[in-house]
Amino acid sequence: MKIISFDKIKNLQIQPLQCYEWVEEALLEKQNTLLPAKISLKPEINGVFYNTMPVILPFAGWAGVKVVTRYPGRIPSLDSEILLYDLETGENIALLDGNWITAMRTGAVAAHSISLFAKKDFKTVGFIGVGNTARATAKVLLALFPEREFVIKIKKYKEQHREFVELFKGNQNIRYEFCDTYEEVVDGSDVIVSAATVLEQDVCTDEHYQEGVLVIPIHTRGFTNCDLFFDKVYADDIGHIKGFRYFDRFKSVAEVADVIQNRRVGRENEKERILVYNIGISLHDIYFAGKIYEMVGDLCDDISLNAPQSKFWV
Repeated sequence: MKIISFDKIKNLQIQPLQCYEWVEEALLEKQNTLLPAKISLKPEINGVFYNTMPVILPFAGWAGVKVVTRYPGRIPSLDSEILLYDLETGENIALLDGNWITAMRTGAVAAHSISLFAKKDFKTVGFIGVGNTARATAKVLLALFPEREFVIKIKKYKEQHREFVELFKGNQNIRYEFCDTYEEVVDGSDVIVSAATVLEQDVCTDEHYQEGVLVIPIHTRGFTNCDLFFDKVYADDIGHIKGFRYFDRFKSVAEVADVIQNRRVGRENEKERILVYNIGISLHDIYFAGKIYEMVGDLCDDISLNAPQSKFWV
């Protein structure tokens, strides 16, 4: 078994477009996977959870499980680890830190949805929350559209909006607008990406969402009013959103994988308002982990757990 650390993964310098390609490859095989809904355990400790996310990928020859924990007092509050298995032999081939994978696969999934569902000539992208996930989204999006001139609107929060600009200061195709309110972000945006982890209520009322807008609430909160009047809703996995309050009132609902596999239609005109709930599926985590395992090769030493090689008695 290889132990693949956060630093080892980061030092591979995996490019944003590579992350996008892995997202697409995994989604194209989604119907051929065993992907149950995540299990969320919440002990009686305020804000703490343990999420377990298993999957089997016959097309890739891997199986695995990701465990995500949240402790509000920890920095960072979210942490994750991934166990990767060889599907043919059952061997546990790697234990990987899941933090870089989580951030980049989430950003790549969001950028993939923008590419798939946004208006053809979208230009103005509004960000609510510009932490790691939003940064990953922007990295992949800018790599996908290197020649496009963007207007990026950002809801001001502490100094994170300025730090975001500093990260992309070398890109001359971006004009920034800092916004004091959520309404300012939403008004006139072709795409809205919400990566804020806490939103106590919907960010704004219906009239602020222009025709043709695409909304991607990475952490799902803040857009329940959109559930009721947007033309189409898509999800990375229907099972993850069936418990939403207004699920039965969606005008149209389908999975992203159904669209790229041509089983369902995506955007049909420039006026449709579209909402995409990518809750996060271990399909992507384990596929990324497998690809990283292949990339690491001999850069990591094998560590044996000294599992028994024959039947044993206690």
